[in-house]
Amino acid sequence: MMKNATKPLIAVTGPRKRLPIGWWAIRFNLWLVGLRGIYLYPGGPELNQPISGLVISGGDDIHPEHYGEGARETSRYDPARDKLEMTLLEQYLDSGLPILGICRGAQLLNIVANGSLHADIRPDRQKTPNAYTALPVKEITVAPESQLSHCVSPSRFSVNSLHNQAVKRLGDNLIITARDADGFVQAIEHKHRFVVGVQWHPEYLPYLPAQRELFRCFARAVKRLSKGNKAN
Repeated sequence: MMKNATKPLIAVTGPRKRLPIGWWAIRFNLWLVGLRGIYLYPGGPELNQPISGLVISGGDDIHPEHYGEGARETSRYDPARDKLEMTLLEQYLDSGLPILGICRGAQLLNIVANGSLHADIRPDRQKTPNAYTALPVKEITVAPESQLSHCVSPSRFSVNSLHNQAVKRLGDNLIITARDADGFVQAIEHKHRFVVGVQWHPEYLPYLPAQRELFRCFARAVKRLSKGNKAN
């Protein structure tokens, strides 16, 4: 028990539901790289201890009111979760804390940084499938000399697809680091800090080396920060 308590603590956000499969998958991947997670969700326990990193996980669409558009009847929203996660990002985005945004989390990073989204890219997909699947189904290309390119290799690999929103106007101090065959943004990151958002779900792909490396890269950033704080 004491050994586990010495591992850096990562806050992981998600929906309030009986079977939070995404949380369990992320928790497992964090455990593989020497980190421990605490789950934050609307109506759940408040965060009352220091954290060493933040993961904003996937889930329902982000309400379009946050980027100046109207709601869609075909989309599911979670306003309470929007509020929780935006509050956390506003608190930590400029703090230097390592942040990993997954799918919805990447989109929310962009919104908090004053960017916008495509509300529904499904009608515009031509070369990538509209089917929702946790299995690798489309290929992406990673920009060279980006943080993401130093985390994963090769520069082209297959990912899963569980989204219909995507980054449109890029937020402040962010850069695009991966796209799919249709040109839609598949990854973004901060220009100066480890703040990385990926449009796919690496937590469901631990059997693929590139996806394990993404979590290892996040862990390295967390542990660098932890060592720096101890030195100070």
